[in-house]
Amino acid sequence: MRQLASLREEVDIWDRLEQRARDALELAALEDERLYDDLAAETEALEHELGRREFQLLLPHPYDREGAILAIHAGAGGTDAQDWAEMLLRMYLRWAEIRGFEAEVVDQLPGEEAGVKRAMITITGPYAYGYLRSERGVHRLVRLSPFDAAHRRHTSFALAEVWPDMGDDISVTIDPNDLQIDTFRASSAGGQHMQKNETAVRITHLPTGIIVSCQNERSQTQNRENALRVLRARLIQLEEEKLQAEIAELKGEHIDAGWGNQIRSYVLHPYQMVKDHRTNYETGNVSAVLDGQLDRFMEAYLRHTMGSVNSADESESR
Repeated sequence: MRQLASLREEVDIWDRLEQRARDALELAALEDERLYDDLAAETEALEHELGRREFQLLLPHPYDREGAILAIHAGAGGTDAQDWAEMLLRMYLRWAEIRGFEAEVVDQLPGEEAGVKRAMITITGPYAYGYLRSERGVHRLVRLSPFDAAHRRHTSFALAEVWPDMGDDISVTIDPNDLQIDTFRASSAGGQHMQKNETAVRITHLPTGIIVSCQNERSQTQNRENALRVLRARLIQLEEEKLQAEIAELKGEHIDAGWGNQIRSYVLHPYQMVKDHRTNYETGNVSAVLDGQLDRFMEAYLRHTMGSVNSADESESR
């Protein structure tokens, strides 16, 4: 039913676009100069919407339409890296807000001095995973450290992992006997209730060794449900990797969040620039990027990967 509703919505969108185009053509046929400004505005709006729909053709993955689960881990760089991880967390939350998506922090482990050691969020919205899979990898920050008394330039790293959020519609069976469930007191900031009671949940899937923890909800039941939700997403990833080698991109190889592995660099000193090393797309407006303006980077990556796939197909056919 969810898939049917999604398809109906997509058909309705194209039907409305077609009707708007027909209406615009009928008005243009009247050749009334008083309508030219309105026609120009409508034409621009139609071109913009058509561009968005054409861009979604770059999202052919079977799970691109789904929501996403995004995990951020502080890497090399100490306190600066933990602060950088929190900056990335805010960046993705802002991106979701700009797009009108629903975002929820389901797990967060604060750093000793600042920032976070790790964080996990769920983002719900059409094509959320399709867009966010371009963000998987190591992100590097270069800046004058606010945690260095000498105010020297530091380089820090954080790792972003992304999985499709399949919710309950998932083709894997989880045997309760395969789960080790531990509860503990939440270590993140919160009310007295969270500190006094063991509301946080850690689930270990014994056959695969996957460990998932959630602690941001006040209810142990809610944290358990969120942890199972994340576990389902990671298990379907493993199942799909067994069936199709091409879907190994859901996770890819393990990458250390350190030197030489970055997919994107964010430079705040001695100059300002954000550059994606996979596509060479860059911008000098660092503040806008950190405030969630990521669509250009995502589009450049998706066009780049689609071009690589097409080139490989052409070579194979030759």
